[in-house]
Amino acid sequence: MPTYEFKCRDCADTFEVNRPMSESGAPAACPSGHTDTVKLLTMAGLAGSSSVPAPVGGGGGGGCCGGGCCG
Repeated sequence: MPTYEFKCRDCADTFEVNRPMSESGAPAACPSGHTDTVKLLTMAGLAGSSSVPAPVGGGGGGGCCGGGCCG
């Protein structure tokens, strides 16, 4: 189940809520009971989580087709 981060406008507290994606836009009250909250956009899990490794090293000196010209 995804975790969504919210911030309370009354007390400035940030808190997390676990809920289904179908309820991602539903309002959430802060732990102190305030209801004036906003959902924060978080990038957790996006940086460095790629399953495709980054290219390492130089290749063949540039140009097309890895260093030489095609054809």
